[in-house]
Amino acid sequence: MVHYQRYYQQHLRKGEGDEESQSGVIGSNGSYYKRAIRPKLLSFIFLSLLSCTLIWAPQLFGFSSTFSLLYSLGAENEQMGSDMGSNLSPCSSMSNGTVCCDRSSFRTDMCYMKGDIRTHSATFSVFLYTQNEEEQEFHEEKIRPYTRKWETSVMNSIDELSLVSKPRPAGSPYKCDVWHDVPAVFFSTGGYTGNVYHEFNDGIIPLYITSQHFNKQVVFVILEYHNWWLTKYGDILSHLTNYPPIDFNGDNRTHCFSEAIVGLNIHDELTIDQTLMKENKSIRDFRELLDRAYWPRIRGLIQEEEELLSLSPLSMPLLTEEKKLKKPKLVILSRNGSRAITNEDLLVKLGEKIGFQVEVLKPDRTTELAKTYRALNSSDVMVGVHGAAMTHFLFVRPGRVFIQVIPLGTEWAAETYYGAPAVKLGLKYIGYKILPRESSLYNEYDENDPVLRDPDSVNQKGWEYTKRIYLDNQNVKMDLRRFEKRLVRAYNYLVSKHRQV
Repeated sequence: MVHYQRYYQQHLRKGEGDEESQSGVIGSNGSYYKRAIRPKLLSFIFLSLLSCTLIWAPQLFGFSSTFSLLYSLGAENEQMGSDMGSNLSPCSSMSNGTVCCDRSSFRTDMCYMKGDIRTHSATFSVFLYTQNEEEQEFHEEKIRPYTRKWETSVMNSIDELSLVSKPRPAGSPYKCDVWHDVPAVFFSTGGYTGNVYHEFNDGIIPLYITSQHFNKQVVFVILEYHNWWLTKYGDILSHLTNYPPIDFNGDNRTHCFSEAIVGLNIHDELTIDQTLMKENKSIRDFRELLDRAYWPRIRGLIQEEEELLSLSPLSMPLLTEEKKLKKPKLVILSRNGSRAITNEDLLVKLGEKIGFQVEVLKPDRTTELAKTYRALNSSDVMVGVHGAAMTHFLFVRPGRVFIQVIPLGTEWAAETYYGAPAVKLGLKYIGYKILPRESSLYNEYDENDPVLRDPDSVNQKGWEYTKRIYLDNQNVKMDLRRFEKRLVRAYNYLVSKHRQV
């Protein structure tokens, strides 16, 4: 289940500061005119006088830093710019023995440490010891290393780390049990971990963004460590680090580093902004990493199947015939429970009639990711109903087709979380927005009820309405005559693409 709360928060924020936004108004004839000019004029005069004072005051009174206030204002603007696509970070330049936290992002906090760094899991602390014992400075930062900063409810469930900078005392109480000569990245696998969308969006992709430039010379220190998570994503982690991860909560030894990043960087939903990446890495580079991660296991699966086939000679002619046909492959991601396609069997027959080789895939939490990757990496079209499983579009090769069936009340989330990111990956994306009569809700509500006619008004009542009505209690019976047009369009696109090769 993808969490939609940010949708409502964003819309509420659009209403904030309306007094300022109304200083410029569009007239009925399309012209633009300004209001409330007098307060702005007074503000301009005041700022002009202030600027003159700042310039001349140091010469009159002997202040040492002439433009300190002006510089601090500029620094704030640069910091704000980091959330708007700037490559500059407040922590881009750090001296040894310092802790710097960048809290400018709406999505995540990130802290950087450099110097004598030592973990102390018993107190959920990471210490940075400085050389200067005379100044006795003590500095502490708090951080929850998870990428849903705006969502208070889930962030309160994430373990909080104390990053403490202080002079090294004589005979340090925390002697190094394990010394690492590579940097550390601290992050949490708590929160919504267990949902494949959140595992990739909040964890795996941000981990790639944050760590790939280390070229595997990095140690991952994990809060709220889960063995099953490590088993599930071990193939990917092995292509990001050469070192075993550390269970911060369960490992009481003092681990020492010279550099550390606490928290993960995140750009947008299931994507990577290559303008913010070293070497311009993109979401396609991330997918190439998935390819490298899963192909050794896929080759093993293929070898196992070939060995089984060799024991059954009658299967060999059938396998040879299938290779000759080379039909485009359509994979349907099947759902159990809510948002299921109730006439899925007829959808399979429709796909076969059009000319596809059809496979129905039912991944769950226990399904080995390499097997899901194999099925979708070899597909030409992926079809599925909006939900967390649509995250698997990341496994489809660029240039192929992704058709997302969009139930009532889920259009914004479907396009934001999956449609737009799929286009960035290079897929041909087709959104199939169902009609009210294709929803199971059609049999439960009057045809003029807002639930059917105006889902946006229902969603605006709050997350609990969206979840209860549209996510947990809606199935889809597709109008196959209507949907056939999308499948035919996808088939023709693939055929024409194949002819161009």
